[in-house]
Order: sequence, then C-alpha cells, then structure tokens
Amino acid sequence: MMKIEGSCHCGAISYQADVDPGEVSICHCTDCQALTGSAFRVTVPAAAADFKLTAGSPKIYVKTADSGARRIQAFCGDCGSPIYTTSAESNRGTIGVRVGTIHQKNELRPSRQFWRHSALPWVPAMEDLETLAGDA
Repeated sequence: MMKIEGSCHCGAISYQADVDPGEVSICHCTDCQALTGSAFRVTVPAAAADFKLTAGSPKIYVKTADSGARRIQAFCGDCGSPIYTTSAESNRGTIGVRVGTIHQKNELRPSRQFWRHSALPWVPAMEDLETLAGDA
C-alpha cells in the first residue's frame, strides 16, 4: 500500500488515502472522455475507509450508466477538478481517486485499460497494459 495526498487545482479540496499502486487503470469510455474533457481518465481505487477529505467538500454529480448503475462524480465546485468517483448506493466500498489530483502521481503507472474500443484513434495502443472490454 502507498499513502497518497492530493488536491484540486485551486486547493479548496484536499484529501489523503491509502492505495495499491498496482491497481491504477485507464478508462477510454466516452463518458470518461466527456467528464474529463480529455482522451481518457486515470484512476486508482482506495477503500472508502482509507480515503479522507482533509479540506473542503466536493460538488456531486450523479451519472447513470447505460446499465442503470449510478456513480457519484465528485469535483471541485470552484475550479472543476475531478476528485473521485464512487457508487451512489449507500454501500460505498471503493473510492476511485482521480490520479491527476494526486501529488505522488509520478509514482502511479497504469497496469490496465478499459473500453479500449472507444479510445480515440490517435491514442497509442498501450499494448503493455492488460486490456479489458468493459468496465470493472
């Protein structure tokens, strides 16, 4: 396990968590593209019990997937930085921390990718990553 700290771009929200650096993933789905304004999203999971906000409160948007699953998207209401995602259900076991906000991001290399068929054509294949068709 690795102790991480992070914050949004403007510093209004900060957090701490314990994560497994071997669990970093990339998602190429079109929802992640739209929610980041980029080609993909990079996330590392943390047990809900191991994630703690240390300053601020994120704004919450609940996204409903085609499957009907509802996911909280937590972001800074001031600067817009995505902070984390989790289930909208009461049994939240995992927090998906957005790697771009982690201060130790240089130490977190993705090991797998999801929804590769939705990747933009100019994104390198990243063939050294485990590739899964759907989301986890």
